[in-house]
Amino acid sequence: MSRERARRRAEREAEQARQAARVAEREAKLVRRRQRVGRVTALLPGRPVRIASQGGIIARRRRAQNGGVAVLFMIVQVIAWLLWSSWSARFGVFVLSLLFVPLIVTLVFDRRS
Repeated sequence: MSRERARRRAEREAEQARQAARVAEREAKLVRRRQRVGRVTALLPGRPVRIASQGGIIARRRRAQNGGVAVLFMIVQVIAWLLWSSWSARFGVFVLSLLFVPLIVTLVFDRRS
């Protein structure tokens, strides 16, 4: 009886030791990962992280304007893809669109600040 009890206790202790080793390895891995992340984030410039976006009238208007410009840009690209089968023409329209978007935004929405 006592041998059986001793054997079961030894099995329990061995299992606890295995679990403790697994937990220790997991924690060591987590610590190494945190150190790696810390080294990488130390190289990045410190800047504040925003949780919520601005909710004012000007911010909402600017988001709507930016969305409209993005939709207009996509419409121009789709029209170019449908009209021309030449890759050079499509690429030309894309480059010209990229060049003219800031100009159009500045002229239409008066963002000369």
